Amino acid sequence: MAKIDGDGTIEGPRKDGPPSTTRWVGLAVLGILALLVAWYAASDRWTPYSNTATVSAYVAQVAPRVSGPVVEVLVQDNARVRSGEALFRIDPTFYEIEVRRQEAELAQALQTNSAGSAGLNAAQARVAQAQANLQNVRASSNRILQLVQRGVYAAARGDDANGQLRASEAELSAAQAQLEQARRELGQTGAENPQVIAAQAGVQKARTDLINTTVVALTDGLVSNLLLTVGQYATAGQPALTLIDTRGGWIVADFRENQLGNLKPGDPVRIAFDVAPGRLFQGSVESVAWGIDTGRQAKSGSLVRTETDVRWFDPARRIPVRIKLPPLEELPRNVRVGSKVTVVVNASGAQGPMWWLARAGMRVSTTLSYLY
Repeated sequence: MAKIDGDGTIEGPRKDGPPSTTRWVGLAVLGILALLVAWYAASDRWTPYSNTATVSAYVAQVAPRVSGPVVEVLVQDNARVRSGEALFRIDPTFYEIEVRRQEAELAQALQTNSAGSAGLNAAQARVAQAQANLQNVRASSNRILQLVQRGVYAAARGDDANGQLRASEAELSAAQAQLEQARRELGQTGAENPQVIAAQAGVQKARTDLINTTVVALTDGLVSNLLLTVGQYATAGQPALTLIDTRGGWIVADFRENQLGNLKPGDPVRIAFDVAPGRLFQGSVESVAWGIDTGRQAKSGSLVRTETDVRWFDPARRIPVRIKLPPLEELPRNVRVGSKVTVVVNASGAQGPMWWLARAGMRVSTTLSYLY
């Protein structure tokens, strides 16, 4: 019943019952939200998660070392090849002709070198002959000059003897000059001759080019996206075929910067492949990238470029983290380069509640992969 105070104010009846259900529900919701926010913040620090990871591997762009039309393709798309296995062949006709031409030039260089050696021998013989002739003329001149001094011969006979001596000396000097010139022209003899060495190098290059008309795999791998066909012109140094190296791969996962606070190489990782729903695999952090391209780096000599952003919150930058793959024999059969991967990292290294919840979440995520 309502009660009237002395000042005429009417007070309604008091309700002394328990607090309303709505209040308790609101408090419970706020508590749950607070716990979720705290768990989300803690999980980013101690169990960082990423669903933007992909499988990566070394990809070799196979390019020929010589140019020419392709006459034979020896592999098929998605085929597995071994190191040293032939991939395709380039028309060898031109390179066979080049080998024969270089071999002919080598033979000519050897012949020229042999002829030069003969010329050198002839020049040496002329020097020896001139030296012998000079000795004879000098001895004869000495005898004549002695007889001139005794008055047996006239003075004119002595002048003739001196003239013959000077002529013989000049002949020797000329022969020696010819010998020196022959030596300079010939250079080293035999295999040490520069012309012979150059010709041998030409032959070796021509033979190497001929061998390179057959392009081989330099590593074990898988052929991918094969578009090469017979008749296509292959250019030296230009990729003609893609080969995925099968010796090993890795996972690249993008994490937000605020997830990297405790993440370090060696941290254990749980991996879920979309191609293997319901299964988890183990890995470990290998390294964290030192930088990314933000697209805002100005070229040298230009002004700095800025961007106007009217958003309240700037999107978080993501840093690539490299994760070691499990051994190949443990991987799902259908894993491919570029396959989508989900990962969670145990940055604390402890087997605590945070890690248990993270693994449970991964179990749910990989199970849902059956549906999408």
